[in-house]
Amino acid sequence: MDPRKHLQDLLSGFSHAMLVTRSRENALRARPMALAEIAETGDLWFATGRDSGKVAEIAADSQVCVTFQDGSRYISISGAARISTDRVRIDKLWREAWRVWYPQGKDDPNLVLLAVDGQTGEYWDNSSLAGIQYLFRAGKAYLTGSQVEIDPQQHRKVTL
Repeated sequence: MDPRKHLQDLLSGFSHAMLVTRSRENALRARPMALAEIAETGDLWFATGRDSGKVAEIAADSQVCVTFQDGSRYISISGAARISTDRVRIDKLWREAWRVWYPQGKDDPNLVLLAVDGQTGEYWDNSSLAGIQYLFRAGKAYLTGSQVEIDPQQHRKVTL
């Protein structure tokens, strides 16, 4: 399977991520974010508040990392973030559940979008049959005192 396509397929199974930015003090900061959309271009879209700390951090340093994880699938996307005030896109992506954060709804002036243009991605996929195969290889490595071999289909770095 094409690694880029596999990464896209894996991403489609997630609804939340951790967004990592760099603070003004040069510290890394991670926070959970609800995924609004994965565009066909591969861009990741999130809703956020114009007055949030992450918007200020991105203005100072646009390089971010977005991570996704469940029990057997892990993804890391690194790229450049930007803030969008495109009201047409906000209208398209709007979810009523966001009203708790944006009481005026999709027209709330504090509501903006955060887009991440992924430059590199990396995945580790031990789901379904791949997970069973990994357990077999790990058991064999344990019993023979060797290091487990990683299937290149399970772990890949991808240029986006």
